[in-house]
Amino acid sequence: MSEGKIIIGIDPGYGRMGFGVILVEGNKIQLIDYGVAMTTAGDAFERRLLSLANDLHEIFEHHKPDAMAIEKLYFGTNTTTAMKVAEARGIANLMAAQAAIPVFEYTPSQIKKALTGDGKAGKSAMQKMVKQLLGLPKIPKPDDAADAIAVAITASTKKW
Repeated sequence: MSEGKIIIGIDPGYGRMGFGVILVEGNKIQLIDYGVAMTTAGDAFERRLLSLANDLHEIFEHHKPDAMAIEKLYFGTNTTTAMKVAEARGIANLMAAQAAIPVFEYTPSQIKKALTGDGKAGKSAMQKMVKQLLGLPKIPKPDDAADAIAVAITASTKKW
């Protein structure tokens, strides 16, 4: 068994929740898995939350992360959407609590600064850094997954 730490990064959402799983060994970061947990538009909201919980449970069971990193919510103009994303975010936090692992939260600007050195960097600059830092042939898709990987990488730079 590796002596490294497995970090799962989460880009919260209720239609698509991005996740990225990395292994950190010293200064080396390796991408293990990434993707999105998707729900069906039109389903009752509580069913969508259950779907996210089931998907995340499987991911947590499979990868057995040592920590979870999640993006803090940015409240834009649409508070209804923000509230639903907050509830989906709660599902991810519940999964971490059930797994008895620490949760690290980062604002979008903290994530951008950790990856690019610039807290106001654009999405494409961040995605290019994800690709470069992990030595990937291309930028991970969809964007939700790339964003989740960025959150996990941010946690890897912190002492915990």
